[in-house]
Amino acid sequence: MSNRPTRRDFLAATTAAGLGLLGAGRSPAAEFKTTLHKSLIGEPKEETLAAWKAAGFEGMEISGRGWNVTPDEAAAGRKTAERLGMRIHSVLRGWTNFNSPDEAKVAEDLASVETALRAAQAFGADAVLLVPCRIGGMTIPEAHEFQIEFDEKTGHVKRVVAGGNAAYGEYIDAHNHATDTSRKAVEKLIPAAEKAGVVIALENVWNNLWVKPDLFCNFVASFGSPWVQAYYDIGNHVKYALPEEWIRALGKLIVKVHVKDFTPDREKPRGGEFKNIREGGVNWPAVRNELDRIGYNGWMTIEGSGSLSLEELSKRLDLIIAGK
Repeated sequence: MSNRPTRRDFLAATTAAGLGLLGAGRSPAAEFKTTLHKSLIGEPKEETLAAWKAAGFEGMEISGRGWNVTPDEAAAGRKTAERLGMRIHSVLRGWTNFNSPDEAKVAEDLASVETALRAAQAFGADAVLLVPCRIGGMTIPEAHEFQIEFDEKTGHVKRVVAGGNAAYGEYIDAHNHATDTSRKAVEKLIPAAEKAGVVIALENVWNNLWVKPDLFCNFVASFGSPWVQAYYDIGNHVKYALPEEWIRALGKLIVKVHVKDFTPDREKPRGGEFKNIREGGVNWPAVRNELDRIGYNGWMTIEGSGSLSLEELSKRLDLIIAGK
């Protein structure tokens, strides 16, 4: 698929950018067409949910291995959350190894995602976060060096930097293999997702795959299924492209959003460092405006910023949602 911006897109983006520059001066009464909901990641314990509710949060994403529970156990968690006026909206399955040469490992990971989908259904969640695989151990461009050209039909990468790409041949081959095997695996999971009524929300988390907005968009859209969408993490992608570019490219494919902040720096290991939200390099007013422009009504789930209190996290997320 093509993500080349039209004149209309350009004008909308320009307007959003302008609003972003003015965002710090917006009043609390600034109006958006979309509604965003506040969430954190954790386990559905009564004391946790009650504390989050008191701090102003509305929901929870199930963390860690919380996906590996029976439907009855998940239903109990849902009942606890609902009693407190909270919603469990997502389950974090996380990393799998769909590009593994070990067929038994791939089968094991497929079964685990099916378990997570059943658990999500019982939790009352509508999505499972899934990172299909990762690659590494070869020569890979720095984040700022990527200039990717790819085949829109197959999703295969043709080049990853300007000029000669001989040094990155192993990376290109591994990337294309991961794309093919991940697509094959996720396609097998679509019937289970549809049966559960739970979306498979794909995320790429510093796994050296789909590192540019149009490439990741192409991969997610290639499934052509409402049961495969994108989980967009704001902080994870900053070193590759501005958050506004990711949101603009993914558009309606975005089903969930993780809220993290990051300051890019070519001189630092891994191209920068994560920061507490509203302390890094993310232009939050521009992000809020772009989310509004694509019509995203959904959850904003904070991941990280663990040094801040619940009250401070809630306050900062309120400011983000208000466009500040």
